[in-house]
Amino acid sequence: MSGSVTRQIVRIDEELCNGCGLCVTPCAEGAIEMVDGKARVLREELCDGAGFCLGVCPTGALTLETRQTVAFDHSMVERLAAERAPAYISQSCFRCHGSEETRALLPVRTKGQSLWVCTRCLPGLIHG
Repeated sequence: MSGSVTRQIVRIDEELCNGCGLCVTPCAEGAIEMVDGKARVLREELCDGAGFCLGVCPTGALTLETRQTVAFDHSMVERLAAERAPAYISQSCFRCHGSEETRALLPVRTKGQSLWVCTRCLPGLIHG
């Protein structure tokens, strides 16, 4: 692969992907898109490998892998972000239903699901 580097990148298991699309919004760089009902990393140069998308996947279809690929293109990410309209899906705490407009939310995996919890409910979730 010409011009390739070894780095972390998101891998999506197509068999595990249920097509919910929850991973698209956390990918601020725009590397993940929905194609034929499945999430896909369409442009590897846009994936920074940070993995913010991993925590919201309800099926565990997203993982990070280290492999040869194209280098991350920060300037391309900035250019594309300036061109597209803001993508925003409001989230709420799964315990109290408080919205992120009024509370800080964190991704959490519980009972096999990827959900959001507010900082007020988090201690109760941790300590019971």
